[in-house]
Amino acid sequence: RHQPRRGRPSPALACRRRGALDLSCYEGLDAMIRRGVTIERVTWEEGRERLCAVRQVVFVEEQSVPPELEWFEGDDECDHVLALAEDGTPVGTGRIHPSGQMGRMAVIASYRGRGVGAAVLRELLDMASEAGIDEVFLHAQTRAMAFYETMGFVPHGEEFMDAGIPHVAMRLRISE
Repeated sequence: RHQPRRGRPSPALACRRRGALDLSCYEGLDAMIRRGVTIERVTWEEGRERLCAVRQVVFVEEQSVPPELEWFEGDDECDHVLALAEDGTPVGTGRIHPSGQMGRMAVIASYRGRGVGAAVLRELLDMASEAGIDEVFLHAQTRAMAFYETMGFVPHGEEFMDAGIPHVAMRLRISE
């Protein structure tokens, strides 16, 4: 399991109370983002090209996910988030389906470790809360489990393979 550095709890774990997530205390996560990166909510129609650019690099090129498995017919049913560099270049993405399923969380390699993924996830959690979704779930690549655990997600079920990559189902209750 991932251990917080220097014995301090992560900001995300500090936001947990009584088994639910207190979204109001996430404001400090924004300070983790490198100056110049902004988070933007987009529909599939308005953000498709930029969303696909990030997913193409991360999933298809870096992780060798077959293109036919990457492009989800239901993308138009989801709400999406983009992280944009100062010059407008897309550097991160994520989506949430009305069912509460989150997915396609991706950050360009040169922006990883700077809080961009946490900011994208926080925005998706805010969107879920605003939509009245009580619990969100996702299929995390096992190498990303520690990230999601620091954000309060709990694994459930057995490990499984998706597109040749080991995954585990995780969930997070965001309201009491």
